[in-house]
Parts: sequence; C-alpha cells; structure tokens
Amino acid sequence: MNRCIELAQKGLKSVAPNPLVGCVIVSEGKIIGEGYHMKYGEAHAEVNAINQVKNKELLIKSTLYVSLEPCAHFGKTPPCTNLIIEHKIPHVVIGCIDPFAKVAGKGIEKLKASGVKVKVGILEKEALELNRRFFTFHEKKRPYIILKWAQTLDGFIDVIRKDDLPSINWITAAQTKQLTDTWRSEEMAILVGKNTVLNDNPNLTVRTILGKSPIRLIIDKENKLPKELNVFDNSQQTVIFNSKVNLDADNVQCVKISFDDTLKELLSWLYQNNIQSVLVEGGAYTLQQFIDENFWDEARIYTGETYFNNGVKSPSIKMENFQRDAYGNDQITLLENKND
Repeated sequence: MNRCIELAQKGLKSVAPNPLVGCVIVSEGKIIGEGYHMKYGEAHAEVNAINQVKNKELLIKSTLYVSLEPCAHFGKTPPCTNLIIEHKIPHVVIGCIDPFAKVAGKGIEKLKASGVKVKVGILEKEALELNRRFFTFHEKKRPYIILKWAQTLDGFIDVIRKDDLPSINWITAAQTKQLTDTWRSEEMAILVGKNTVLNDNPNLTVRTILGKSPIRLIIDKENKLPKELNVFDNSQQTVIFNSKVNLDADNVQCVKISFDDTLKELLSWLYQNNIQSVLVEGGAYTLQQFIDENFWDEARIYTGETYFNNGVKSPSIKMENFQRDAYGNDQITLLENKND
C-alpha cells in the first residue's frame, strides 16, 4: 500500500478533478504489475496495473492493492470493478473508501458480490491524506483551500503604497519562486483580490518550472481593473468575480455575484464548476476574510529575513497544528485547520 500511495502522488499535477490513485498487483510474493492514474480522462490506476502484467494467467492467483476504492460506474472510462472481476482477481486490498456518490461503497459491494475477498482500511490515514482535496470537495461541497503569503520578520505583508505604479516588494529570496510555482501547479485555481492585481501586476502563472498554470480567480467588485494588466493577457483562463456583469470573452470570464456573502457565493460557484482546489495568495484583506470565516484547510507562510518597520500587517491566524522548516535563509510555516 505504501507503494500504491507513492505511485498515486505522481499524478498530482494532472488528474484533478479526479482523485489520485495508485495500484500494485502481487502474485506469489512478487509484484507483477503496477500503475497509477496519470491524467484526467485517461485510464485509471487498476487498468494501467493490469495492462502491465505480461502473463495474465497469474491474475487468478494474485492480490490487487489499490489506494482508493475501485469505481463501479461508467464515467470517462469503464468501471474498474468490472475489469477486476473479468480477470478473476481473487483478493483486493483497499486503502480507503471513495466518498464520491457514484462510488461510496458500491465498488466494494460489487466486488464482494462476485466472490472477491476484500479488505479495507490499510494505511487508511495516509490514503485519506493523499486525496484530501478530492474528499474535501465531495464531503464539504467546496474546494480545498490553501492560504499562502510572505511576511517580514516584523510581521508585515507589504509596504504602504505611495503611488499608483505597480511593483512587487520582495520579502523572500529568489529561490522561493520555484517552490511557489510548484504549489501553483498542484492546484486547480489561484485567487487574489483586486488590490493585489493593482499593486503587484502579477501573472499568477507557472513560469520557473514545467507545470500547468492554475485558473486565475480575481475578486473585483466594481469590475474596474485596467485591461492592460498581466492577468488579462489571455494566456490562462481567468475569472473575474464582480457585481456588475456576466460576460465570457476570449479567455476571460466575468461572473456576477451579489457580494451579500462573498466567500460563500464564490465557493458555491467554484463547487458548481468542479474546481476542486484553490491557492489563495492574498492580499491581507482577502486572506483575512478566509481566516475569519474559517474557509481554509492549509496555510503556508513564508517568513523572509526582511524588516519593513511599517506597512500592511500580515493576516492574523492561530498558530496551531503547525510545523516550521528552514528554506534557504527563509522560513516556511505550514498549518492545518483542525477546526473546520
């Protein structure tokens, strides 16, 4: 099962909104096939593992290990349970049950009804952690939310802006750009408020590593951001949440919401549009909204070797369930929300 989880992690940047799944097939103490879900819409882990088995006759005396319950429904691919049954695989060991309504125990029931011996809950904690985005999306009906910001040693996220010219006041070392791009590539969307776009003129894309850029989400109530800013370069799908207009042009979509309950409206739209995870990069006001309304699952905080002495205070968050590590000359604090 450890190997299943290791394999599954290889699909992190390419399978969403599907779950991460790894599969290993063992016969007489030897691994005869293994695979993982590599890309959304393509073959599932069980299919890839079975296809790797050269001598299919060995399957009738094998054990199939899989990190997540095999599917029992037709989606973009046929049910994996059917394939397991067709090959007469007698034993299946599963990390955890799939909460998706079309599966949710049905795969296990189907296997047992066909005479397959099934064992569930092996490395269950690790299997659940692996697909925390997928499970949060289906159980809480909202995306998995990761907050991220950089702060100075004296607790500021930005300087006080004295003019209208956009510029980035770097707090951390240049090497953190690659880690930030890695984090961006792992999530389906990235969200910022209007002021971050005006102040920094960011691209909000992945540029320093090979990886897919996330969907850009921007909160701009009055829908007045200048169209010459980088986020309007049409290089990546961009959604502007505003109170004025619904419009879909080129690669930019304007979505009208009432702003009566901004975050709930926004998260509801994201859920309805199958966006499973969001990296919230700020600024301070937007981040604090997510913290105050308890709409977050992880927080990732850079602390650079920098002092501003004055400026925009960093968000206020309870330092519980955290770990702190050095990253070059900077520090990274990782928090988990256990109160949601």
